[in-house]
Amino acid sequence: MASGENKDDRETPDPTEAYTVRNPERFALNLARAVEEAGKAAAVWVRAREAGKSTTGMPQPYQEAVRTLSKLTEYWLSDPARAVEAQTKLLSAYMTVWVNSIRRLSGETIDAVEPEPGDRRFEDPEWAQNAFFDFLKQVYLVTARWAADLVENAEGLDETARQRARFYVTQLSEALSPTNFVLTNPQLLRETFESDGDNLVRGMRMLVEDVMAGKGEIRLRQTDRSKFELGKNVAATPGKVVARNELAEIIQYEPSTETVLRRPLMIVPPWINKFYVLDLKPERSFIRWAVAQGHTVFVISWVNPDERHATYGWDEYVSLGIEFALETIARQTGEKAINAVGYCVGGTLLAASLALMAQQKDDRIATATFFASQVDFTFAGDLKVFVDEEQVAALEQAMEERGFLEANRMASAFNMLRARDLIWPYVVNNYLRGREPLPFDLLYWNADSTRMTAANHSYYLRNCYLENNLAKGLATLGGRRLSLADIKIPVFSLAAAEDHIAPAKSVLFGSRLFGGPVEFVLAGSGHIAGVVNPPEPGKYRHWTGQAALAGSLEEWMSKAQEHPGSWWPHWHAWIEKNSHERVKARKLDRRRKWLADAPGEYVKMAV
Repeated sequence: MASGENKDDRETPDPTEAYTVRNPERFALNLARAVEEAGKAAAVWVRAREAGKSTTGMPQPYQEAVRTLSKLTEYWLSDPARAVEAQTKLLSAYMTVWVNSIRRLSGETIDAVEPEPGDRRFEDPEWAQNAFFDFLKQVYLVTARWAADLVENAEGLDETARQRARFYVTQLSEALSPTNFVLTNPQLLRETFESDGDNLVRGMRMLVEDVMAGKGEIRLRQTDRSKFELGKNVAATPGKVVARNELAEIIQYEPSTETVLRRPLMIVPPWINKFYVLDLKPERSFIRWAVAQGHTVFVISWVNPDERHATYGWDEYVSLGIEFALETIARQTGEKAINAVGYCVGGTLLAASLALMAQQKDDRIATATFFASQVDFTFAGDLKVFVDEEQVAALEQAMEERGFLEANRMASAFNMLRARDLIWPYVVNNYLRGREPLPFDLLYWNADSTRMTAANHSYYLRNCYLENNLAKGLATLGGRRLSLADIKIPVFSLAAAEDHIAPAKSVLFGSRLFGGPVEFVLAGSGHIAGVVNPPEPGKYRHWTGQAALAGSLEEWMSKAQEHPGSWWPHWHAWIEKNSHERVKARKLDRRRKWLADAPGEYVKMAV
């Protein structure tokens, strides 16, 4: 400090400096470049539709959203008094925010409208410290909550219509968040001015790449895919493809213990994504962990179907998938009785197969484990928003053209269930900040979705989501009507507390339908993280209990015992309780020429 200079005489930093263009010429040039790149993305989008390569003709979520929100609007506008009341409530909330903002500028301490706990969108300090951005935040929050109240207070809506309205209002509210736009997000605005718009140029280039990768649709990148390689740092558990047909590869994993459980373990994964959700990075791999506990693990790796598989429905997925795997396991191990695991829709297929096997007096599966799997779809959650007769019929008609459902359709639907976490943060990070997302194995898998055969997907939507036939005893396989009550073997049913795809309430409700003993366990977190939760990190928690499943989820939890960390050891103890006999480890003959090394060829098929 210079002699005689008083500390208080130094200039106070100008708070607006961070929001000032440094180099106007360079900033203008970069804006032009960003617009040029955005034009390239638009051109790819248009060309795909002109060439007929896009999925135009598929039922679009926004079409159903317009119909649903129109019904909601009609209710509130049909009665002038009701409309005035709703508008007055919103204007009153706006006035409160305005008055509080004026009081704050006068130095008063006021009670501001704050985000819900866990809402990370407004973490930047400027959302609270800067009067302008704080005002924007509060106006947005009161508007979003007002819109949500319109749904809840609309009379005459059946529960299905209200669920759809609630879902689409949430989608609209989250899309319009000020955090999603450069001019209304302080962090984005600062970065844009600091880099003279370089971030927008990078972001629009990434947008072009993603539209090209999606063949005319945006294939939103959620992770740095270049950091992962199948068989190297994901899906890397040692094993061999020991059997293959036109629909599935059967992978057997190398043992890592001297002895193994006599009963082999068969895993039936979902066909919506590749199988390796249970074989991510080695430290997070359920398959590697199960092998280390002494399981002889076999997994079904589904083919990524195309036109040739159009007519392959659940009969084929049972015969060429589960039945094929059982025959392969018997040939490889000489064992008749096995333990089976089904994950998500793989669990639904396994349950249907078990009901058929029970009628056929086929007892090769001795225990069944269901990871976040639904068999009763009464409380199936927000995915039911996309399923009604009109939407399913339109989807079936569109699938007839090519014989399958494009992979990005289901991926988009799943992402919409958690748009705040799985869509908008990546839109902002990728296309507005111009930053490559961080590498994350789970999100790498999440983007590795597959097509679905027309027959398979139609059967699933109609017999599960639309008509709930599997739960009602009306679904058929192999010409036989199925009853889940025929399944008498021990069942381990895992639900996840924050699951948006297979809600815990739905999993509990469906677990009542099995005819034998059921071990119901509730895991913390969601559909993936709740299942893929290895013991070592000690993350999350889980609940166990012997309370009857006849009551509500809340009633079951009130009597359940809470445990820290992973549920994996509890599951393994349950398996050993049913059969703990061990035999010498079943090593794969290295002299034999197997079909391929794990993870096989089908998992590498591009979309």
